[in-house]
Amino acid sequence: MVDVVVIGAGISGAASAYEMARQGLDVVLVDRFGPAAMASGWTLAGVRQSGRHPAELPLAKAAVEIWAGLAEELDGETRYRRGGNLRLARTPEEVPIIEKLVMEQREAGLDLRLLPTNADVRAVAPSLSERVLLASYCPSDGSADPIATVQSFVQAAQRHGAQCRFGERALRIETTNGRVCAVVTDKGRIATAKVVIAAGIYGNELLRPFGQNVPLQVPMVTVLRSAPIDAVLEQVIGVANADCAGRQEFNGRFRVTGGLEDWHSQLGETPDKRPSVRPTTAGVAEVVRLFGEVVPAFARAQIEEVWAGLIDLTPDALPVLDDTLEPEGLVVAMGFSGHGFCLGPLTGRIVTDLVQGRKPRVPIEPFGIRRFSALHNTPEKATLHG
Repeated sequence: MVDVVVIGAGISGAASAYEMARQGLDVVLVDRFGPAAMASGWTLAGVRQSGRHPAELPLAKAAVEIWAGLAEELDGETRYRRGGNLRLARTPEEVPIIEKLVMEQREAGLDLRLLPTNADVRAVAPSLSERVLLASYCPSDGSADPIATVQSFVQAAQRHGAQCRFGERALRIETTNGRVCAVVTDKGRIATAKVVIAAGIYGNELLRPFGQNVPLQVPMVTVLRSAPIDAVLEQVIGVANADCAGRQEFNGRFRVTGGLEDWHSQLGETPDKRPSVRPTTAGVAEVVRLFGEVVPAFARAQIEEVWAGLIDLTPDALPVLDDTLEPEGLVVAMGFSGHGFCLGPLTGRIVTDLVQGRKPRVPIEPFGIRRFSALHNTPEKATLHG
């Protein structure tokens, strides 16, 4: 019998497995595909505080503090860099959106600055176009390599004794006397008293037998990756209405996303048996146009890779972090709505606190699953910056 089974090897699950193994728990990490096979590998991988919901901002600020020393802690690669985040206004209608964002987040204690003219914006990021009217600028935001980071968490967890069972699908959670007692997979049964569900869009498959459900929409987001070009952009770029975002990676490649699109419900497979979502031709063309309008260098770059990512979008675009569900011993960390990558290292610590019966170090009351019974509003939009 192991202490805990973590289901899902994205950044939330991998960080949870690492943190619990580091603290001496006997951990098994299970994923039907492998590390960072879905959302955590598809993401833009921004590490940002700016643009966060007030309830999520304390988590993002605490996570950014962890990111600064994460590669050294894991003895692995994250390629984290703190190049800042710019959120742009491109039209007169978008200007008050950015101005309001800066005012509210400065009042919440974030070092977020208004760059009120195009000249001010281009003094920070000379590669941006003259179309940009103004921008918010958070110098302490940044980005990382999503695949490398998740792999580093997995390898560090293994060094601390965690078992990894990839290519293995969790089918159900068994209980006895109202408590978790095992996870049944397509390859066997794992006896345990604690289970962490960090399985993204697949999490509800395990929750529904207990009468639980995280309400999710599953839109897709087109992602493009260019051939390498000379370094021209240090910051992560977003826009007021979240219809595009992007950054230039350490290797000179642009990694750029579009806005939310309806998913056609088709999930393919790559040659190495990982899931694959094909974007639409129209979606690809729109991403090229929108991001190329604000970063002209991208419009001239050759596109080498195209894919789409799936978003586990909750009605309020906030995650579920909860241990109050039945059966006893169940912890849920899902519904990150397209911006959970930054939170990953902190999510691992929060989950570990919940598993061990401790009060988490940051407030998580806004992220309980029962909040959805009182929600009747139009769903929020994902912000798609990591």
